[in-house]
Amino acid sequence: MHRVPAKRAWPCFALIILAPLAMAQKPPAVSLIPAADWRVLSSRKADLDVVRDFGGHPSVEREYGVSALEIRTCKLGDKALDVIVEASADATTAYGLLTFYQSATMTPVAGLPLAWVGPEGALMARGRYFFRVPRRAAPATDFSDNDLRALLFILANSHPPGQASANLPDALPRSGLIPGSEKYLLGKETARRVLPSFPTNLLGFSMGAEVQVGDYSTGKNHATVLVIAYPTPQIARAKFGEMGNILGLNQNRGPNPTFGKRLGSYLILVLNTQSSATAKPLLDTFSESGQVIQNERAPGGKSIPVQMGELILANMIFVLILSGIAIGGGILFYLSREFAKRWFPQTQWGAQDEATIITLKLS
Repeated sequence: MHRVPAKRAWPCFALIILAPLAMAQKPPAVSLIPAADWRVLSSRKADLDVVRDFGGHPSVEREYGVSALEIRTCKLGDKALDVIVEASADATTAYGLLTFYQSATMTPVAGLPLAWVGPEGALMARGRYFFRVPRRAAPATDFSDNDLRALLFILANSHPPGQASANLPDALPRSGLIPGSEKYLLGKETARRVLPSFPTNLLGFSMGAEVQVGDYSTGKNHATVLVIAYPTPQIARAKFGEMGNILGLNQNRGPNPTFGKRLGSYLILVLNTQSSATAKPLLDTFSESGQVIQNERAPGGKSIPVQMGELILANMIFVLILSGIAIGGGILFYLSREFAKRWFPQTQWGAQDEATIITLKLS
């Protein structure tokens, strides 16, 4: 019987012991992109009114800056599906369309921001483009949620979001927010559909208002929260006074009183609530905070004569620099000629000026 020496046996023994540990520490590979062989068959332009056939509203699309549609027919295996691509004004309007058509039955797509999938189909905002993927009514042409997720990833890769997505409005507080109820409104048409009992003329869209709406669960009751952003605090102050007179803010009377407060250029309103005790926690969720950052010293701290003197001095220094460059160039030119005359007199650069003859061949 052949014996294995001890100095050769211990490495084998160590490998046998460590192999199970190495296998246990290996993390499982998780693919965020579902595998599906989607292919684009065709693409065609369509009038905006065609969006009605896919569950949309032309008046809403126009309010978000959409003027035409692109319909892409995509194929997976032997089944085809239409994808509606809408080019809006910018990333915020595409985000507004996404929130308007988003429903409570939809769930977000993992690994892909601003993308949702549900029984009605799939929605996605990518840069200034809004994608709508409606499901077919016939069961034979239906697609699974994974199929739609894979299609959204393919569409997202073909449309980079760009830097504009960083300017999207902040999301409403998540605590108590009913899924699918958050909306971003930029005009009266969408506001009328989302807030049918609220006088939308008070919102001030013509003055640059941007409205975020969300339904919140407050125990056994529900309340609607409006966050209205205006360009300046002065406009917000004027609109808050107007709403106070017309809506009777914070008076706690009537069947559905309205409560609100102003934070700088923002107005926070709570609708459809029973009492101030229900509205107060929702209003307290929003607060105003400031941040002091180090910035360049403002020139306004110096008097005008000092600023003018500094400007004149800077110009004089600039002129002196240019003059120095010109004088230095002239000196270098002269020295190069003298050097050539001394060491290379036979060259054209070193020849004496009076020894140079210019011959004109006129005949």
